[in-house]
Amino acid sequence: MNRPLVCLTLTAATLEENAALVKKYESYIDVAELRVDFLTPDEQLVVRRFPAMVRIPCILTIRRKADGGRFENSEIARTMLFCRALAFAGQNPQKNFAYVDFEADYHVPSLQDAALAFGIRIIRSVHDMEHPIKNLKVRCAELRKTGYEIPKIAFMPQTLADVTDMFREAAAMREHEHIICAMGPLGHVSRILAGKLHSYLTYTSPDETTGNIPAVNHISPVVLEDVYHFRALNDETALYAVTGWPLVKTSSPELHNRNQKINNINAMLFPLRTPSINDAFEFAEQLGIRGMAVTVPHKETVIPELIRLEGDAAKIHAVNTIVKTSSGWIGHNTDVYGFRTAFLEFLGVKKLRHRRVALIGAGGAAKAIAFVIKELGGRACIFNRTLEHAKALAASYGFEYAQLAPESERTLERYSDIIVQTTTKGMDAVGESSKENDPIYFYQFSGTEKVFDIIYVPERTPLMRRAEIAGCSVCNGWEMLQQQGKKQYAIFMNAKETR
Repeated sequence: MNRPLVCLTLTAATLEENAALVKKYESYIDVAELRVDFLTPDEQLVVRRFPAMVRIPCILTIRRKADGGRFENSEIARTMLFCRALAFAGQNPQKNFAYVDFEADYHVPSLQDAALAFGIRIIRSVHDMEHPIKNLKVRCAELRKTGYEIPKIAFMPQTLADVTDMFREAAAMREHEHIICAMGPLGHVSRILAGKLHSYLTYTSPDETTGNIPAVNHISPVVLEDVYHFRALNDETALYAVTGWPLVKTSSPELHNRNQKINNINAMLFPLRTPSINDAFEFAEQLGIRGMAVTVPHKETVIPELIRLEGDAAKIHAVNTIVKTSSGWIGHNTDVYGFRTAFLEFLGVKKLRHRRVALIGAGGAAKAIAFVIKELGGRACIFNRTLEHAKALAASYGFEYAQLAPESERTLERYSDIIVQTTTKGMDAVGESSKENDPIYFYQFSGTEKVFDIIYVPERTPLMRRAEIAGCSVCNGWEMLQQQGKKQYAIFMNAKETR
């Protein structure tokens, strides 16, 4: 697997700002794409200067709004900008643009001849911001008018299955250079595994300007290298994933990949975003993924797809770790270990005798936590918006259950020695506590409660901040994540050794 070039897409408003970004990230990148459509009108007129301002090859791009860009003027105006940018090419190629991006339907013979004459390679691109593009090999052949052009296809997938199809088609596309990528959250994986697509390059964006093109879902070049070890990936790299939806943020890749590097293991774990667990399995089959961390909403829906459950997973019927064997996928649960370890450290005790626990939520994580509470001798009440789910979980351990609503405040008070919050409410939340970001917004803390919220981003959820102000001891889910991740890593590596 040849390593694709790392391209930094520049969308700042001035040439100076863009040049400064290239300088900041130059140790992480190979190429820079200057998006002229993001420059101010005055700056657009002097883009010819840019290649000489930086020390790496540059791509000249003036993207139309219909193709996901910002350029809204006429095609005549755009052609004039291309002419200004490519005119008076010097003998020193470092002072010229190395590439120019022309869309498939943009044909100006004089510009194409000028590019070829001065050794400027043409990227011939197709973008679909709403639908997947199929028949990639045929489409690339159509775009490759001469052997000098590099076809580029970028599309917005509707499902992860669209991305899987892209990898399946690209697996046989080794003869010619091309650029292939999928956009949006579902296409995130195509940036990291661009080598599996045999793509000429992968696009990234600086942290400072990712908000300029949010729909594209670029990765920072620093994250691409420091978290995913992009330059070290090869055909022998063992692949693992963390799958869930929306999976906006996850620390699993950083934790696992750091361990891989420390232990000199050629393996990498990446996010695989999908609302469909079946699509995750299909992708895993296509790419040969050896194991997956499983998070919401798949911790229970994954179970019918497994050949068996082991250890704590079999006891609580919830899974957060799966490994591939020659017979099929096997499910494990490391949330039990992670929560138990972090929880007891937080409380400073070994048992929960005479302690009453309010367990907020009844999903996969709550199943693991209810098991630990029972194991440690605690008494609990399960609070959940869907009462039937709370009742079913409570019945497994002889716990009480109640509606997660203001009318249950008195019941919550009775079980408030320890409050464990397992829902996603509060994740990525900012601002004051509200009904939208605090699952027990109606509860008034006395200051004696101990509050454990399994969310770790942000470090303090609105619920935790409110409890802390009242004088409560609080703990987030970071240590739980660390501990369950260590156990998960051990399971992955043991499965690899015994495969």
